[in-house]
Order: sequence, then C-alpha cells, then structure tokens
Amino acid sequence: MRKHIHFIKSKFWPTIAVIVALFVGAGVVFGSTLPNSWYQSRLAKSTHTNASGTATIASVAYKSNDASQSAYNKVKNAVVTVQNLQKSASLEDGADAFDTQNKNADTSSYQTASQGSGVVLSVHNGSADIITNYHVIEKSAEIQVVDANGDKATATILKSDPSQDLALIRVKSAAFKSVATLANSDRVTTGQSVLAIGSPLGAAYASTMTKGIVSQAKRTLTNSQTNYKNVTVIQTDASINQGNSGGALINESGQVIGISSSKISASANNTNIEGMGFAIPSNQIAAFIK
Repeated sequence: MRKHIHFIKSKFWPTIAVIVALFVGAGVVFGSTLPNSWYQSRLAKSTHTNASGTATIASVAYKSNDASQSAYNKVKNAVVTVQNLQKSASLEDGADAFDTQNKNADTSSYQTASQGSGVVLSVHNGSADIITNYHVIEKSAEIQVVDANGDKATATILKSDPSQDLALIRVKSAAFKSVATLANSDRVTTGQSVLAIGSPLGAAYASTMTKGIVSQAKRTLTNSQTNYKNVTVIQTDASINQGNSGGALINESGQVIGISSSKISASANNTNIEGMGFAIPSNQIAAFIK
C-alpha cells in the first residue's frame, strides 16, 4: 500500500495564509505547557485544604539540568528560516523563475512562495554556508535567509542535487555567526532521544523545538513515495510540520544527526498518520558538501 509522503516547506504564494488544523492532509495541533520553573514557584506558595485541615507545600528549590535544553541552546542560533521568493508574473508568462542571478529582475515584485528551514554549517570571511532541502529553494527567483535574531540576507545557491533533495546556499553577512556540528549518523540508534528544530509555518515560529525518539535509524523510502531516488533516512516521531524542511534533527549532545525533509501524513486510503517524519542523515550531508 502506497503512503503519501509530503515535503514540509510552508507554502505562502499566491496568497499568504496560515491554515489551522491542516498540514497537507494532516492535522496541525497547537498547544502549550507551563514552564517548570513557573509551576514550581506557584507550587511553593500554594496550600491545599481538605476535611482534615490545611496542608502547606514546602518550598522546593528548582534547577533544570535537562539535556534537551542544553542541546537546544547549542544549536538554536544556527537554525535559520529559508524563504523562497518567486515572481508571480514569471510563472504566468513562462519565464525562468529559477534564475537567481538575473540582474534585470524586478525584485520588488517578488512574493514569498514558501518557507522552510536551514542549518548553518560553516562561517568564514563574513559569509555563512547553509544546508537545506532542494525542494525548499526549488524554482526560486530569490532566496532570503532569516536568522534566529531576525537578521535577513539574500542567499545564492552553491550547489544542489534534486535526486538527494539537498542544496547548499551561502549568505554574505557577518550577522550569521553560529555554526552547528554534524554528528556521525552511522552511530544513531533506534530509541535514542532526538530534537527537531526549525520554522514550522515559517519565520513567525522560528526556533521551534519538538522532542521525540529515533523510530528507525535506517528507513528506506522509495522513488514511488518521494519522487526522488531511493533513499535511506532517519525515521522519527518528533513532531515536524510544514516549514520544518531543512531544519535540524539533533541528538542530546547538540549535534546534527540529520535535516528534516518529509513526513507521512496519510495512507493510500486517506487514514491519518501521525509521528512518521524523516530526516536526511548527516553523513549524507557531509558527503554532499565536500
């Protein structure tokens, strides 16, 4: 039975819209949790009255040493939003919308067609090199990159490979300073904890982190499922949504084990499926950028 694999960039063109409870055929659920430090401070001051009298809850010092928080803090500033700008007229008149080097293009008429994520892998001489998915920058007339602080710069494509769904882009800006470290994805094991960091629904939700496990360290996706060549990917149940494409999947040491690329949202008979996301392994990324 064929599954529907959906790539997870966030589409905005021709009209910009946030569709609540719809992610390419799968539901998007929004929620929040109270920070533990806030909860503990409230708990320390609370009392509880019952039939036997009043019990006072003693103050308890709270200090977080969560490995997930530490790992997130190491990587969050190296994960960026990648915006795919296209000129609507160019699609109507058949012009080449992929020509990012067209000096005569009227950039004022570009619109954000979609948004994804990317990971800064190196910084040198005022430039930053960023890995993302090919489908995030596909058919772009211009690429804008927004860092965690909101700084924006125009990117150029250094290399891309549609068959691997990978692209390496570069921004010339000293504002991009944080760099992520690639792990050895051959050492990834099923069941280990992982974090997904990216920009679900675009820059408005940049630096979003979700947590899960590696559901399968080496999962093969076929060409019939992805429209790319057969690939071996990391399967995870960490929540990834539209706009997470190209974002980091990291271990609890804060190292990148892969970049989020796609998810299965429904089966062939339209049964909704949750918790089946996939990431391109870091070793494949390392070989691509050489």
